[in-house]
Amino acid sequence: MPTPRETILAALHARLSALPATTLRGEVLPERVPANGLLILRDGEPGEPEVTLSPLRYHYQHRAEIEAVVQGAARDTAFDTLTASIGAALSADRTLGGLCDWVEAEAPRPVDLPVEGAASLKAAVIPVVLHYSTADPLGCDRVLFHCSPRLCWRSQGSWDAR
Repeated sequence: MPTPRETILAALHARLSALPATTLRGEVLPERVPANGLLILRDGEPGEPEVTLSPLRYHYQHRAEIEAVVQGAARDTAFDTLTASIGAALSADRTLGGLCDWVEAEAPRPVDLPVEGAASLKAAVIPVVLHYSTADPLGCDRVLFHCSPRLCWRSQGSWDAR
């Protein structure tokens, strides 16, 4: 069973895959950029979680990254259209179907990259912050019991009488 982190990243990839641009996950930049643009989702860093003890939960602000790349004569317009479509896809459902608490993208910082013998690329890294909580930093969200003869402590933070 995939961890909540992997489930959220897969849902984000699926959301981006619905866009007209070609969407990859964790791949290297291909030799050719498709006409509709290219998006590469990078898993990023979950960062240091905030921890609550009752119930025990690890609250992450996971920073994934989307590399957006366009090429061609009208690359400024294509880049603007591509980034706007990413924003619309994320704002349509900020919880990715209830998998996380909130998804927010930060503004891109575009750069023009010259390509010898071809049209220049316009590219940017778009940070995406995924807010979610898990019961375990490794993503094991199963209910665990720590028992004494009369009481059991559930990892979700409650006592059950035995």
